[in-house]
Formats: sequence, structure tokens, C-alpha cells
Amino acid sequence: MTTGLIPGAQPPEPRPTSARPPHQRSEPDHGAAQHVDDRPRSFVITARAAASFEPVGRSVATARSFVRDTLQGWGFADIVDDAVVLTSELVTNAVVHAGTHADVLCLRTENGVRIEVSDRYPEREIPVQSAAVTMGSPDREGGRGLQLCAALAGRWGVEYSPTHKNVWFQLDLPARPVGTRTAGPALPAELLPVADGRIRVAVVQIDRGGAISTWNEDAEELFGYAADQVTGKPLTDLAAWPQTPGTSTGIAEALRLSRWEGSYGIRCADGRVTPVYASHLRIRDTSGEPSTICLLVRDHERAVLQTPSRAPATDTATSADGQSNDPFDAFIGSPAPDDLDGLLQRTVERARDMLDGDSAFLLLATDDETELEVRASTGLPSARQRFARVPVEAGPGRYGSARMPAVHEDLTAVPGAVPLLNGTGMRSVVTVPLKVEGRLTGSLGVAAEAPGRYSNEEALRLQFAADRIALAVESARLGELERLRRGSLSFLVEASDLLAGTLDRDQTLALMAQMTVPTLATWCAVYTIADQASEPYLSYVLHEDEELIDGIKSLLSKIAPPDPVPTPGARVWTTPGETAHQAALRSSMRSLGLTGGPIRQIASGMGPTLAVASALGGETVVLPLVARNRVIGMLTLGKPTDEHFRQEILELAEDLSRRAALALDNARLYSERTAISQSLQRSLLPPELPHIDGVEVEVIYRAAGEGNEVGGDFYDLFPISDGAYGFAIGDVCGTGPNAAAVTGLARHALRLLAREGLSGPAVLERLNSAILDEGARSRFLTLLYGEMRPQEDGSAELKVVCAGHPLPLRLRQDGTVEAAAEPQPLLGVMEDLELYEQTVTLDPGDVLLCVTDGVTERREGTRMLGDDGLADVLTTCTGLTAGAVAARIMRAVERFASDAPSDDMAILAMRVPEPHKD
Repeated sequence: MTTGLIPGAQPPEPRPTSARPPHQRSEPDHGAAQHVDDRPRSFVITARAAASFEPVGRSVATARSFVRDTLQGWGFADIVDDAVVLTSELVTNAVVHAGTHADVLCLRTENGVRIEVSDRYPEREIPVQSAAVTMGSPDREGGRGLQLCAALAGRWGVEYSPTHKNVWFQLDLPARPVGTRTAGPALPAELLPVADGRIRVAVVQIDRGGAISTWNEDAEELFGYAADQVTGKPLTDLAAWPQTPGTSTGIAEALRLSRWEGSYGIRCADGRVTPVYASHLRIRDTSGEPSTICLLVRDHERAVLQTPSRAPATDTATSADGQSNDPFDAFIGSPAPDDLDGLLQRTVERARDMLDGDSAFLLLATDDETELEVRASTGLPSARQRFARVPVEAGPGRYGSARMPAVHEDLTAVPGAVPLLNGTGMRSVVTVPLKVEGRLTGSLGVAAEAPGRYSNEEALRLQFAADRIALAVESARLGELERLRRGSLSFLVEASDLLAGTLDRDQTLALMAQMTVPTLATWCAVYTIADQASEPYLSYVLHEDEELIDGIKSLLSKIAPPDPVPTPGARVWTTPGETAHQAALRSSMRSLGLTGGPIRQIASGMGPTLAVASALGGETVVLPLVARNRVIGMLTLGKPTDEHFRQEILELAEDLSRRAALALDNARLYSERTAISQSLQRSLLPPELPHIDGVEVEVIYRAAGEGNEVGGDFYDLFPISDGAYGFAIGDVCGTGPNAAAVTGLARHALRLLAREGLSGPAVLERLNSAILDEGARSRFLTLLYGEMRPQEDGSAELKVVCAGHPLPLRLRQDGTVEAAAEPQPLLGVMEDLELYEQTVTLDPGDVLLCVTDGVTERREGTRMLGDDGLADVLTTCTGLTAGAVAARIMRAVERFASDAPSDDMAILAMRVPEPHKD
């Protein structure tokens, strides 16, 4: 259901129509009078409320509640029941029989209400009423809604459009003033109220269970039921009670009050509702059982029972020139505060002064009207109460409901009746609701230390004041709420950006705490849960005073963590505050020597404990950190002593906790996958290089990409047998994990095949077949493979096969550089390869440099290092060790371009050292 309420709106624009004029049904002249509104719509619409209902059965009950709530909020209690009956029938026709959405529009005028029910089935016909108008059986469905309109509405009609059928009816208010309470002087006889020949006062007694136990003769005459027909039945079965919007408060609650007076209706035996004025008095019978005596008269005879009241002296104020001032200004004063807190504080102070009370308080309702939040008070410990919450609906020990005015003459007779006043010394209290368009927006109360200070007269005066300021308070509250929501949105956007900017777990925890302190809370603690079998672990603690962090962390580590409940929303956790207070008490007693130990100075060891107790002494709430349907931790927020969280802050913290939970879980997943990836990648790298007598070997390896330790380039150096060593440097097409998979295959296959005694070409041919066997996962591979045997004369003999790889370069002692092999086909492309090996001898002082194409293809714009550039760098390395040669080559490659390398790079340098001279 969607609704909209527009107070003070202008008359609606005419509905769109087809080429033909809207069709209206009117009764033939020979039938009962049926009124059709054929006059122009010139009445003034003062408010409207609209709702749309889905084509499901439950929408009928929802529509009834919507109309009842709307009309009751407008003060139209006298016509509520007729409007609800008619709306129920028309909405049933739309959503049940026609199967379309139903649109309900309520229009308030100065004299009554007009209700329109539209459906989206325009081709249906309406029944033509015959001369003899009869409702027939109540079980008959066809046309009953329109017949009821004819019977109950002052005017009604039907309008057609190409897309809608609109049935409307209008109910007029009775001419009498409803609910007026007044007392007047003696009047002449001709001016006295007119009543029937005999005034009948129904006396109905209700037992403690709400059932009728006594039903006198006047009740039988007024309502048509014999006593034996109703005895034992609940009065709620007969009462047509005007419901307050959004609440179940009704006559059952009113019957439990000590005294109540007002109007409602009684459904008579003939089905009609008779408006009555009632006076209820709660008594105890001779056996001590509570019961309620109800005196009922017809509503127009209310003067018989109505209690006269004096007009409030402060309702209006008159200026010196005789002009009446605004009642709101008369109560609040002019100019009125322009901020919500100032307006609320001025309100409670004026209310206290108006009723000569000792204290006053004002509570604002939450959006769902289930709780009231303390926002202003005077004469009460405001620091302890501010932002505290109490339920709107309470047990019978309270005053029934915050939606009704209530007076407590002595709170000691009903302990806990008004939770806000517990322990304050207040004995009597009067509370009244703040309502806007029938919706509960708050509660205003005045209390006194003496019992019996307030009666219904003071309740009426306070209610009048509450009615004057309710709209201003609600407007200011909505303005504050809008500002808070804009700030909350900005806060969440910034928080999301910060949390999305890191995948480090520890940094995410720190950001979570730093964003909540001090913006949302005074201190914060984050608990994490590794897995479902693990207990919550205290991972991070932050307080706006850094000196208290260690004390809070120490105290929290000694108590059991909160339960990891996945239920969303904040829940109060009392353990930290209780534990802190107990620790402070024990510390104080030890300091005073009250535990049997030696007397110590009060200052020694006592200060930090008391400071921690004060920091944790306020309200503490826990919000679950739920990510991917699993509780991964808890976010704990706390306030110092006697402070409470506002609902808006808790809602903002809940939004933040959802974002933080996802960020924390993403960081966890990233850390786990990074650890797995690095472990797998390290398994692809060769172990430590073997020591080769008579040959220096150095390797430098750089994998492209963040977090990659192994890419498509690889190297290896391993012993074969009989003093021979195999070495290899290769490049798999591509980079990253996919290329690394082929890297692992190539490196392990080389070791296995070489140790089988195969020659270099045979090793590479078999490796080529293995790569091709990978199918779609295969990648072509360039590879330089060789076998090295140190010689007794100090040289080293190398047998080399260069399969599509950059040629190895040989640096001689005289500084000349030359290629040490010839190019041959690469691996992983063709099945049949004819490879051959070449023999190279490294004399003492010679260097063999092997690199991958990530070195030679290093670019800066259109420039590329290339083979010639690499050879130029190598010529400068004469006389350097293998390690120095590799380092100089890598340094030259890095300096060649300013950008980070985009390709994997591997450098293998082998040098035969010169013999030492004596």
C-alpha cells in the first residue's frame, strides 16, 4: 500500500475522461431517494489522503484501517463506521471480484468527507436499482456496495473513464459540535437541551475479563438486546471504537483505566451503530475483584453524563488592542526557537510552569511509532535520561498507552507505571499525546513530587497546549531528520570509499574503528570470528582518549565476548558497564583498606580503573558483522556514563556495519587467496642454486603484475650427473597464473628428462610433445637449454640449444660481445622438431649472459632496448663478477624507461673466474 497525505490541499484536478462525459448512476424517480452530486464541486478541500491497494484479499482489511485511521485523525469519529463499511464493500468489489488494484482517495471538507474508490476494470456494469430498494440477503455479493452507498451516503455516484471506474460517496458531519466539553450558567427553560420524552441511561457492568455481567432495562431499550443475549460476551464485540492510527488501543484498554469519559458507538440488534456518550468508573466488587461500571446515553444527550470543565486560561492570549494572538505563540512565546532542541526545551519549561509542576518531559516517537525517545526534560536528571527509550504500548501497570491522555494521582500505587520517572521522587503525573493528522508523534508530561496534584482538568489544558505545538515540533523534527540523513549519506559515501580502498585486513579493522570514533560513539571494539567453530576474538579497540585504550582492552579481554547473533540491528550489551563498575568498586575498597589488606593511598592504582569504569559505564550496543550469510564478527559501540544512543545514530551504525563486514570479508578472502597463490607460485620456483666449482652463477627474476611471484618467464640450474649441470631459461607466452602453469610443467619436465641421460635436443623434443598434449591449455614456449661441464684447465664447456629464445651473449675478456648460439624453432607449435645442440667454451674471465625478451623488449615510447642495446651494456661489464654483471644489466633495464616493467624478466649470468695469481 502506498499513501500520501497533503494537509490544506486544493481541490483535485478533474479525472481524465473519454470523449463521452462521465457516466453517473442516479435512482429513478419512483424509488427511494438516492442523491447524486450533480452540483459543481465548489467545496473547499482542507486535506486529502490517498492509498493504493493490491488485488489481494488482505487489502480489504488494510483499506478499512486506512480509512478509519484517516477519518479518526481528522476528528470525524461520528462518520467513521459508515465510511469504513462503504469503503470495505467497494474495495472488495475491486480487488476480489474485479481483480484489479483499488485506489482510495479521502477528501476532507468543512462539512464532511468525500471518499472515492477507483478500480481498473471500466467495462463492468453497475446494477440498476429497482423501485423497491432492498438489501436482500447479506451473503449476496452483486451490487451490494452501491446499494449501501444509496442507503448510507448523503450523495454518491459513479464515473467512467477509458481506464478506470470511480465510485464516490459523501458523508456529512452532524450539525452538533462533537466532543465539546463546557460548563455554563443557568439558562432559561427554552434554551435548555432537548431530549426524548424519557432519558434512558444504560448501566453496563464489565467484569475483570472484559465480559458483560450486568445489563439493565434501559440498555435493552436502547440497543435491542435482552440481558441473556449479551451477558458473558465481551463488550468489545458490541463497541464500534474509533481506532487511533497505527495502534491497537481500544475500548479494552479504556475499560482498565480508573476513570474514562468519551464517545464511541454500540452496534444494535438491527445492525446499526448508535453513537453513545459513556462514563466509565473502575471499582472493586464485594469480593475484591476489579470491574468497570459503564453509564451510556445517546450521544446527543451527553449533557446528562458529561463532566463540565473550565476553559483553559492559557489557551489564548489577547493583545492590548483586543486582537487574539496565535495560541502557539501564547504558549511557546515569540519569537519561537528555530531549532528542534530549543523548541522542545522551551515546551517542557512552559508546560511545567503552566501546571505548576516540579518537572516536565517530552518524548518523540520513532518512525514506526513503537517507541518513544526522551528528547527534552526539566527537573529530571537529563543526562541520564536523554535519548533513553520507552515503549509506546506498555502493560497494565503503566497508563495503558501513550496514545491517550492519562493522569496518575500517585505513582507509588503503581510502581513502574511511567518508567521515565522511576527513582526521581515524582508522585503524580499527567501525560498527553502529540499527534499530527492522527499519527502519534510524541508525548508531553508534567510531574510533581506531591501526590494527587493533577486531574482531568489539567490533562485537558495540557492536551490543548500539546495540540498547539505538535505541528511545529513535527516540522522541526523532520527538518532535523533531513539534515541528519544528508549527513549520514555523506558519511556512508566517504566510509564506502575508504573501505573499498584497501584489501588489508588490519587496515580495514583500523578504518572501521576510526570511522565510528568519535563520530558515532565514544569508544569502539571490533571482534572477529575466523570460522564457525572459533570463538569471537577481540581484534581492535579504540577510544577518543588514547590513554584509556589499554584499560578498555584489558577489561574487555577478561569478559566473555558477546554472542555472535546474526539478527540485524543493534542490541544492548550490559556486561562491560557492569564489569567496569565492579572493578572500580573493588579498586576503591582496596585503596581504602576495606578488604583486609594494607591501607594504600587513594590515588595509587585507582584513577585508571575509575576512568575506564566511566568510559564503559554508559550504553553499549553490539552490531553483527554479517557477510555472505555468515557472522564474521561484531562491532561494539559504547558511550560514557549515563549516555544513550540516538536511534538515528544506531541506524547509521547498522548501515556502516554492513559495509564494513563486506570489506572485512573481502580483505580476509584476498589475504587467503594471496597466501595460497604465493605458496603455489613459490613451489614453481627452483630451490637454492647449487654451488658449482669453477663457475660463478647469478640469477635475477622479476614477475610482472602485483602479487605475482612467478610469471611466464622461468629459469633453472640443477645437477645432472658426473659433474655436469643443466641450466635453462625460458619464456611462456603470456603472463600471470596461466603462464605459470606451463612454467611448472616445463621446469619439472626438463629436470626429469635431463637426468634420464637424454641429450639436449631429445629433452626439448619430448618437452614439446608434453606441451602439445595440454590441448587448449598449451602455450608456445621459447627456451634456452644447455648442459655445462667445468674443465680441469679452468674453462667450462657448454652444449646449448636455443629454441626460439633470445640468443645468449658471450662476453670475452677483451670486451667483445658475440652470440653464443644459433636460433632454432620454438616449442609448443609444431609436432616434429629437428633440433641440434651447439658447443660453447667459456675461457677464464668469459661471461655467458642469458635473458628473456622482457629485458630486450623494454620500451620507452617508440624506443626499445633491443639486442644491440643489451650488447652495449654488456661490453661495460668486463672484469665484473657474475653477480655484478646481472645487477648492472637489471639496473640498465629499469633506467631505460620510467614506467614499471609490463613483462616478466629473467637474467642468468654465468662466469668462469680467472685463476688467482700468486
